[in-house]
Amino acid sequence: MADRRRINGPGGITVAPVYEADEFAASTRTRAPNGIRSQSPFSPHMVLSTHVKYAPFATRQRRGYLRDSTERDLSTHLEAALRGALIADRWPKSGVDVVVTIIEGDQARQVAVEQGSEEWDMMNVLSGCITVAAAALADAGIDCVDTVSGGVAALVSGVDNDGPIMVLDPVPSEHSQILAACCVAYLPSRDEITNLWLKGSLPSSDASLHRDLIARAVHASKGANLAVAASLRESVIVG
Repeated sequence: MADRRRINGPGGITVAPVYEADEFAASTRTRAPNGIRSQSPFSPHMVLSTHVKYAPFATRQRRGYLRDSTERDLSTHLEAALRGALIADRWPKSGVDVVVTIIEGDQARQVAVEQGSEEWDMMNVLSGCITVAAAALADAGIDCVDTVSGGVAALVSGVDNDGPIMVLDPVPSEHSQILAACCVAYLPSRDEITNLWLKGSLPSSDASLHRDLIARAVHASKGANLAVAASLRESVIVG
């Protein structure tokens, strides 16, 4: 006879975390752990599903109700980032649905397209999605090895013909040219990266630039993790 036992998730009321940074805001809701459908194949581990969607009113150019390729890419990166933090074998025959709704874009979509900075904006969006989704999992009581957080660093052209410089959490509209950018999902207590997205053109002659850019992105994620940890402690005290 098949084992039909299922470990029930933690009870209690949870509050959907909201992440705000400058002109970006995102909210997350988590359904976890919930039983998978009987038609689905048996899974000894928790099945993770992520969904990232811009609200129709999030940007100046109204978004559609169906996800586009950009939102699907963000969902894929988010799933990879969270999968490395979940202790999935503690929730057999169950699934967790993480839905991130971006309620305010990083900047007007049309302006980003005109400036050619839309692809760089996605780095900041992904970083915020990772951070707020990790807070939602912790608030829901889902076991994780650590609280994952996102961070972004970029290599931008210097001012007055100076050499390129590295900045944390870049705002593309504030820089004349972004040469490369890196977004990481980082577990601080384990010193591990669960997802790495590196984009741009770096000189192949200087291999240390890649390491430095990743290290700066990790540094940015540590700052985000401190903010999440403080918020979670506050919710425990208030609760």
